[in-house]
Amino acid sequence: MGRTDIATAIADARTWVTTHRAEARYRDSAATATVDDGLRMRVVSADGASITTDMTAGVGGGGSAPSPGWLLRAANASCIATLIAMRAAELGTDLDGLEVTVDSESDDAGLLDVDASVPSGPLSMRVSVRVAATSGPEDQLREIVAWGVAHCPVCDAVKRAVPVEVVVAVG
Repeated sequence: MGRTDIATAIADARTWVTTHRAEARYRDSAATATVDDGLRMRVVSADGASITTDMTAGVGGGGSAPSPGWLLRAANASCIATLIAMRAAELGTDLDGLEVTVDSESDDAGLLDVDASVPSGPLSMRVSVRVAATSGPEDQLREIVAWGVAHCPVCDAVKRAVPVEVVVAVG
């Protein structure tokens, strides 16, 4: 899709959500993980999309696929890049280049239950954005980037405490 098609699709979606507020809230499609081998997991969706994860050899994995933590960073990077591209299209700005890099700082003492005071997840996350456009001033590009980060659902889930319900079925 080109910039105009993206902008039109966003405008149409915004109109639909505005006029159908009750239908705009829904349960997202599930991701179901099963053990493939050792710490290698296969994750599938109802529509057949799939990914594989694995842990490093240092914790017993085979290192044959990205770790779940890397996929979280990849999801955040691709989501932020997508929202930046959407906003740029909406404002009529042609991006000549866009690169979003997400890294994080972690402490394995939490993951491995060595220190109960250390969280098992990332301690911090950093988003680095490189953006270029021949049209539009620098401050507009910075605003587009800020908007993309602020409206990225994955980034929001990382920044905000999201309630997690755990349902266990044994047998």
